[in-house]
Amino acid sequence: MFRGMRRFKQQLSEEECRKVLSEGKVGILAVAGDDGYPYTIPLNYQYDTQSGNLYFHGAAEGHKIDSIRRSGKVSFNVLSDPWKAEGEWWRQFNSVTIFGRIRIVEEEALREEELRAIGRKYLPDETHVEEEMRRDAARACILELCPEHMTGKHVREK
Repeated sequence: MFRGMRRFKQQLSEEECRKVLSEGKVGILAVAGDDGYPYTIPLNYQYDTQSGNLYFHGAAEGHKIDSIRRSGKVSFNVLSDPWKAEGEWWRQFNSVTIFGRIRIVEEEALREEELRAIGRKYLPDETHVEEEMRRDAARACILELCPEHMTGKHVREK
């Protein structure tokens, strides 16, 4: 169902893909937007290394949520921090693209667990996490992306 990589010599292993996802901070979520136009959104995310699922938080309404309700099929892309090898002027980076299905998390225990996990990833300490939970948790929407296909690529921008 999913295409193989055309430039297969640059393909990352599953382990390398998981490393990019674990270390990344921001990715781009692509949904089927209005009138057939793709709609992409940069999002912070939490990668659950056990399940392989990704979690996002945000508002419970808007273009992204409307699109997800129409079709749960999405793609998500994360880039590693770029680097330059010694003596080279061009940058290199790794990218991971996930195709899967996304849903709004309705289960309260999972919603709170993943909201806290996102907080731990981005906030300075547990005190800040709990402060944010008290202030904003009731309004936050949590999305769960269950991957169906993942591919990664090493890119040399030369």
